[in-house]
Amino acid sequence: MSDHGRALSIERMREGGVPDLAIATFVRLYGELEAGATGLIPEADVEPLTGIDRQADLEIGGAEAAEALAKTVVIKLNGGLGTSMGLEAAKSLLPVRDGLSFLDLIARQVLAARETYGARLPLVLMNSFRTQDDSLAALAAHPDLAVDGIPADFLQNREPKLDAETLEPVTWPANPDLEWCPPGHGDLYTALQTSGMLQTLLDAGFRYATVSNADNLGAVPDAEIAAWFAATGAPYAAELVAKSDADVKGGQLVVRRSDGQIIQRETAQVVPGELDVANDRHVHPFFHANNLWFDLVQLAELLERHDGVMPLPLIRNLKTVDPSDKTSTTVVQIETAMGSAVNVFPGARVIEVERKRFLPVKTTNDLMLLRSDVYELTPEQHLIARKAAPLVDLDERFKLIADFEARTPTGPPSLLGADSLTVQGDWIFGADVVATGDALLVSPGEGVHTVPDGAHIGPDGLA
Repeated sequence: MSDHGRALSIERMREGGVPDLAIATFVRLYGELEAGATGLIPEADVEPLTGIDRQADLEIGGAEAAEALAKTVVIKLNGGLGTSMGLEAAKSLLPVRDGLSFLDLIARQVLAARETYGARLPLVLMNSFRTQDDSLAALAAHPDLAVDGIPADFLQNREPKLDAETLEPVTWPANPDLEWCPPGHGDLYTALQTSGMLQTLLDAGFRYATVSNADNLGAVPDAEIAAWFAATGAPYAAELVAKSDADVKGGQLVVRRSDGQIIQRETAQVVPGELDVANDRHVHPFFHANNLWFDLVQLAELLERHDGVMPLPLIRNLKTVDPSDKTSTTVVQIETAMGSAVNVFPGARVIEVERKRFLPVKTTNDLMLLRSDVYELTPEQHLIARKAAPLVDLDERFKLIADFEARTPTGPPSLLGADSLTVQGDWIFGADVVATGDALLVSPGEGVHTVPDGAHIGPDGLA
């Protein structure tokens, strides 16, 4: 049955114009799936990381930093649509501060770093087939970003979703686009190669890449970390952040007991029943920021040794073919994580970075926080917290971006004096609202309620 599924998948990918190396990567992972692999990593097989380098301890000279950044390219993963927030275009086009989108701020961060260090520092997007056109159109507003000979983006590959029962490509006539999915951000390495971008960067004299998600505005170009990475001579490095009590999920790096190799374990690879241990900061004190660095020359050599097929471990991701319809057909998405390259790069390094390098926006809770007065925008276009960020927990009615915007028409409340903000019920915020302490806003009944202009929200509610 699965042999037939593999053949049908290959046929569909070829008809869809997917490059041969991307197909070969899919076939390798399909074989693991067919053999019953789950990608799960039991707690008994790993141990926590210890003795890692720290950004706070770096002592890097200006010339050394500038030299490293001059050989570096910034790659942003820009394939996400933000469907969980109700978006239908690239999440990076969403306004986040003062009418500026993620892409606007990323562009400004890169231009500011160029001015400081005199580096070429190209910005390159890894787009998906759903985000490419809109994102490139948005970048056209920043003509100074272009670097001669370096394309502004390359395209992530795609693969068929597999019916979970048959492992055959799923069909969904209501929306055939939903029959396809990206192969996870581990496709970065394959896509760099199949697009020709890897060779283009090498030919242009670039040696290092710094990679992060487009929705993480904390991952700014950092010349000191670039110099640290260059000095290590390592093929690959991952940025880690120390966990707080609020960090209850996310990928992590661990040490494989059998051979001492550093490996990545995504949340989807944690054995059911072991999630509490995996997330316990007293056991595993760091999480993966999904910011990484790699040496382009050593990446090319590794790919050559493996005939172009990056040997990343399988992630078996169960979804529904229509993410908005939980009753639609259950599918398997064959995925890999870009951070799991740490598993296959001998001599990979890790570095603990400051929390300000991790500011992802996954929900409207995160968006409200970044839009609030807790953060200020520096001349270098860095978002810096003015205090420890409060926990924001909005009602489900705020989940979709259109509903969130309708309920905060003049912007978020002041959160500078708040330790947390919890909103229960359907509320519309007026202008100049201030939250303090453990602010709690509970609906007095059914229907829509309004927080008046200039109101104060404290632990006892509206005052």
